[in-house]
Amino acid sequence: MNYPVVFDVETQFTFAEVGHDPKKLKISVVGIFDYATGQYQAIKENELSKLFKIFEHASFLIGYNSNKFDLPVLSSYYIGDIFQFHSLDLMDEVQSVLGYRVALDDLARATLNTKKSGHGLMAIEYFRNNEWEKLINYCLDDVKITKNLYEYGKKNKRLYIQTSKGEREIPVSLNKTFSDNNNVSLSLPI
Repeated sequence: MNYPVVFDVETQFTFAEVGHDPKKLKISVVGIFDYATGQYQAIKENELSKLFKIFEHASFLIGYNSNKFDLPVLSSYYIGDIFQFHSLDLMDEVQSVLGYRVALDDLARATLNTKKSGHGLMAIEYFRNNEWEKLINYCLDDVKITKNLYEYGKKNKRLYIQTSKGEREIPVSLNKTFSDNNNVSLSLPI
């Protein structure tokens, strides 16, 4: 039986530094929560083959802005088609209801009464300063928030956002099912 994987990517560079090409951002670390093992894990750039083996055996991937950011960044590292994986992007789900994008932190504050531990530029600074513990903790905090939002939305069929008119309920349907990943082309030894 396959299980989903929640993931978040941190990079070595900003878009401004690489001409807005996500394939040139380079991975510093990828954080995951694997429902198959019930464990969080941080995977560095030189260990990405471990990540792709997990992805290839997951039922689907769960992320936040993952279809437009995380997967394109990972695509330059993956030998196959990174977009073959079934994906549930929470940002896309929320945007389809609201008509605009919202920050992960805004959803976390209104829905879970929690907040992110920082912002993406801090993660790049942690990488450049070789502060791996801070970088990994930051990345895994985002994975935890994404996982908790997914589980809350799946159970309650809604998330929340604070607007100038007060709290707004966002109806979501996160009980998506994907057929087994039997159609995924395995590019790595099993």
